[in-house]
Amino acid sequence: MSLPNKIEANALLEKHVQDPYQRYHALMVATAMDGYANVFQGDPLLWHLAGLLHDLDFEQHPDTHPRESLRWFKDWNYPEEFIHAVEAHAYGYHGYATLPQTKLAAALLACDEISGIFYAYRKLNPVRYGEMKASSIKKKVKEPAFAAKVDRNTIDVGCEHLGVTLDAHVDNLIKFFAALP
Repeated sequence: MSLPNKIEANALLEKHVQDPYQRYHALMVATAMDGYANVFQGDPLLWHLAGLLHDLDFEQHPDTHPRESLRWFKDWNYPEEFIHAVEAHAYGYHGYATLPQTKLAAALLACDEISGIFYAYRKLNPVRYGEMKASSIKKKVKEPAFAAKVDRNTIDVGCEHLGVTLDAHVDNLIKFFAALP
């Protein structure tokens, strides 16, 4: 069982992900996972890399994501908990029905889609993440037309399995994202 270090993981991301938004998304989710690793006393490297690499195959294989990534991670002998988290983050897509069985997997599911709401909100309201008002983000989560491609159901499922309310999750993410550029 092995994981790359952060430098090697960033090189993997640069090799497989060319789109600047997708790279930033990976950074956002890794940052959120760093925060939750601290909250739940998770392995900091494992949680960070799950966030950073969860969409590694998305750009090249969007219609089957994360099938290729899961194959790569198994071939590279990544930990089973990491592989499960990446598979569970695809809950509801391309035939994946794996619910999160660990805090790591639940956090990844809860953080992945909602980062798109934060990103879209910031594009329209150029304030730093740490200066965002939780009430404004929560309102946008409830507006299906805002960032319409964001699957709100997976956010809810992730929060439920993580054991946090959506309100607490938004509050946490504002704190976690505060250091992002």
